[in-house]
Amino acid sequence: MTEQPTSFERPQAGVDPADDRGALLRTPAPSVPHGSDAPARTPGVGALPVQARAGEPQPAGSGTTTSSGMDNDPAGTGPEHSQPVTADPMGVPPARADASVGEHRPRPVPEGIPLQPGTGQDRSGTGSDGPERRTGQTVPPGRPTPMRRDGDRLRFVGAATRRIARGIDLDEIVMGLCRATVPTFSDAILVYLRDPLPVGDERPVGPLVLRLRRTDRIPQERDLEDGILPVPVPDPSELDTIGTELCEVQPGSALAEVLRGVRPVFTDTPAARAALPELLGDGGEFVVPGGQRAILAPLRGRRRVIGAALFLRRPDRIAFEPDDLLVAAQLATHSALGIDKAVLYGREAYIADELQRTMLPETLPRPTGVRLASRYLPAAETARVGGDWYDAIPLPGSRVALVVGDVMGHSMTSAAIMGQLRTTAQTLAGLDLPPQEVLHHLDEQAQRLGTDRMATCLYAVYDPVSHRITIANAGHPPPVLLHLGGRAEVLRVPPGAPIGVGGVDFEAVELDAPAGATLLLYTDGLVESRLRDVWTGIEQLREKLAATAQLTGPDHPPPLEALCDEVLDMLGPGDRDDDIALLAARFDGIAPSDVAYWFLEPEEMAPGRARRLARRALARWDMEELSDSVELLVSEVVTNAVRYATRPITLRLLRTDVLRCEVGDDVPQLPRLRQARATDEGGRGLYLVNKLARRWGATRLSTGKVVWFELNRS
Repeated sequence: MTEQPTSFERPQAGVDPADDRGALLRTPAPSVPHGSDAPARTPGVGALPVQARAGEPQPAGSGTTTSSGMDNDPAGTGPEHSQPVTADPMGVPPARADASVGEHRPRPVPEGIPLQPGTGQDRSGTGSDGPERRTGQTVPPGRPTPMRRDGDRLRFVGAATRRIARGIDLDEIVMGLCRATVPTFSDAILVYLRDPLPVGDERPVGPLVLRLRRTDRIPQERDLEDGILPVPVPDPSELDTIGTELCEVQPGSALAEVLRGVRPVFTDTPAARAALPELLGDGGEFVVPGGQRAILAPLRGRRRVIGAALFLRRPDRIAFEPDDLLVAAQLATHSALGIDKAVLYGREAYIADELQRTMLPETLPRPTGVRLASRYLPAAETARVGGDWYDAIPLPGSRVALVVGDVMGHSMTSAAIMGQLRTTAQTLAGLDLPPQEVLHHLDEQAQRLGTDRMATCLYAVYDPVSHRITIANAGHPPPVLLHLGGRAEVLRVPPGAPIGVGGVDFEAVELDAPAGATLLLYTDGLVESRLRDVWTGIEQLREKLAATAQLTGPDHPPPLEALCDEVLDMLGPGDRDDDIALLAARFDGIAPSDVAYWFLEPEEMAPGRARRLARRALARWDMEELSDSVELLVSEVVTNAVRYATRPITLRLLRTDVLRCEVGDDVPQLPRLRQARATDEGGRGLYLVNKLARRWGATRLSTGKVVWFELNRS
């Protein structure tokens, strides 16, 4: 079979054999045996010379040298990983430089950019620049050679700007600038940024202070076959001592003038040389290499200078060229614009996080007879705010309101509407309105906010004394109740219409809430996605809860925090299409034996009767040590109720981790703590309550009010 040449082995028609560019299109010539009559190729006419790995000796037997100076490479190493080796004018390949321990391989060139060899020479390998300038033989192995062609610069700028543009936050952009320029463009770079960085149209009022954000240099390590191995660090060079942490730019100084000029300059110019001491500190201008081996490039954003970049080459390197100023200008411009975007993005993310954090409860309350746990997950890292919310609101009579809702959308507007609805729900809960009335007023509030402001909401009120829960629904997925034995059921509640539709009547349902059961309220992001419908997700949630309860046995409910984590684990890779709000409530309840309840007629004998009833209850609970304090406070609160009430007064004592006393009447006006004068006959009852009670408060009801206080159990 005849082997056909590959496409890169075919010579192009019309290509001059004496042209260097034709070498890219021809295969290397075979070796000519000694004494053969075959004509030898002229050096420079054959294929490009092989590029050996920098700082690495050629292993013996790795290949043979052709008459054109090309090494056959049986190992398959490509030229993009190596440095050029040039034949001398007589066609004899030069001896390959042995790698020493102190020589280091540069980090890979970004985006596969080749190291730029010189091209300013004639066909014979000698020219105005000399063979050293053309081949880079005077540069120690492992360092890039200068870019001598416009095409090289364009490729480098394109690859570097792409690498800078990939960054989103500030550190990624600055790192992209450093990694793109070292070692391809410079040996070291110092990046200074304004501290603090201005955001958008913000006008800084303080002095211009530059902070050294990042430095990067050629690392003192080399890549061996068995991994990265540190090598003995040579004596510190001058570039290692450059740079100070902070630099305050004085108005009218040389550094201020250079930054105002915007364009990159060589540091050997008088203006830039005068600016170096201010930027680098005292003596900094003496360690910067001379002879156009340093470029100072201001970083200008959309409206003002936000920093500066200093590109450096070592004294043994070839100096920068005038065209390199254009490269530095492009790098500085793209980096500054990227930094501006990163600062704006960071501010928006901060505002979004703060908005979401303030819209959701920072901590959950600890009401009597119920334990709570919650979770919130945004739809994605790029959409940190949404319209999902949850809440737990303590109510009079040791009750608690459990709320979960979902506003349409994932924008800042949705989060703002969610905050307004949550505030409205808290206000309505403080009025102790029935759940269906709360949803009705939320519907009216949503219509006042706009015509397209729609949301779903579920509002439930749990009473630990009666072990009952009242639920009203407005288009929200139904809750799931996990019983103590491990059975999980989806509660049948009226679906209702979403909030914001208007003109819809909401209906409430009252259900049993046995002790040890767990109620799970959630938003549709947990059970609905592109891969499953909502009812399939609800069934999977029910099965997940039942399976989790089996792990702890029939007599012990699963811990709330672990249960929330297990529920979120049911989400697959394609299930995060929406925000997720999760609220879990464990019903402990209050045993009937820990509750004492009486009705008192509003008459003069009511305070004395209240004292006697409280004393008997405390004796039954073995809490006689609290009798004096409880009798005094109960007498004061009942006396105030008798003065204004027209219907029977309620007195209730609850024994939990604290002793709670509640006195209710039909007067909606709330009592107010005030300082009584020496001549006043009354006004000291609440003052005593405030001094002796652990906590106290008053809540308005639809039928009056409740005044309560708590005492610590000894």
